[in-house]
Amino acid sequence: MSNAISTVASKTTASDGAITEYVTAMIGGQLFGLPISRVQDVFMPDRLTMVPLAPPDVAGVLNLRGRIVTAIDMRTRLGLPRAADDKPPMAMGVEMRGESYGLLIDQIGEVLKLPDDSRETNPVNLDPRMATMASGVH
Repeated sequence: MSNAISTVASKTTASDGAITEYVTAMIGGQLFGLPISRVQDVFMPDRLTMVPLAPPDVAGVLNLRGRIVTAIDMRTRLGLPRAADDKPPMAMGVEMRGESYGLLIDQIGEVLKLPDDSRETNPVNLDPRMATMASGVH
């Protein structure tokens, strides 16, 4: 079962209903998806500058094509341990309320087209940290 993070979605219609396209990402062995309309970039963070007194999930800031982007460590945000391997994280660039963010993830996946009628509400036993990030599951 994969978590689908959904707010504003890119929808197309199929013969049986609306379909949302999700860009998928792996974080701590769990598959997450963001609506493709929310993802601006997928990139490898080059150099992070630490921010003194920032919350633990703020990994730092970086310069992405002339824009200052806040890097959010999604493992820390979800209460997961640091990655055991030393592979550099990837990032998904998103914008929220006029601010740019780079969500640090383990690995980028593929684009999935999922019918909206297959989306269910979060299960009651879903970890509360994940439940705050996900608006449903497919």
